[in-house]
Amino acid sequence: MIKIIGVGSIKGNYLKEAIEDYKKRISRYTNIEIVEIKDEGLVEESKALELEKEKILKHISEKDYIITLEIEGEEYTSLELAEKIRKIQIENSNIVFIIGGSYGLSDEIKQKSKLHLSFSKMTFPHQLFRVILLEQIYRSYKINNNESYHK
Repeated sequence: MIKIIGVGSIKGNYLKEAIEDYKKRISRYTNIEIVEIKDEGLVEESKALELEKEKILKHISEKDYIITLEIEGEEYTSLELAEKIRKIQIENSNIVFIIGGSYGLSDEIKQKSKLHLSFSKMTFPHQLFRVILLEQIYRSYKINNNESYHK
């Protein structure tokens, strides 16, 4: 099972369509769920992080393998990420990816993370990043199943 918890909602129809397409593709390999958390970005940073943290905590459990998406995290190639997902799923059937909001993620959420993952030192819009993450998850399953996929 793959769960993606994303702070913020998707507004553009073209992004919603891309997300639905990748969800459908991934569902051939594993169950996938996307949980949207309200972005509290218009309030003071510490208050926003606290509110978002409380909402995120409602959607994770101790048995989940938590991966936080952080600009300061480790960078992987697509092949390395595929191998990491393969190894995680041997011992843990639930992988939860958490994408922060305007202010990132609270320290408490980061401490629960078993992998701090970065796709780049660049900052991406939340809505677009969800599509990028889904594409890389899909690519990982294709790699792990020795199926061809464009490079």
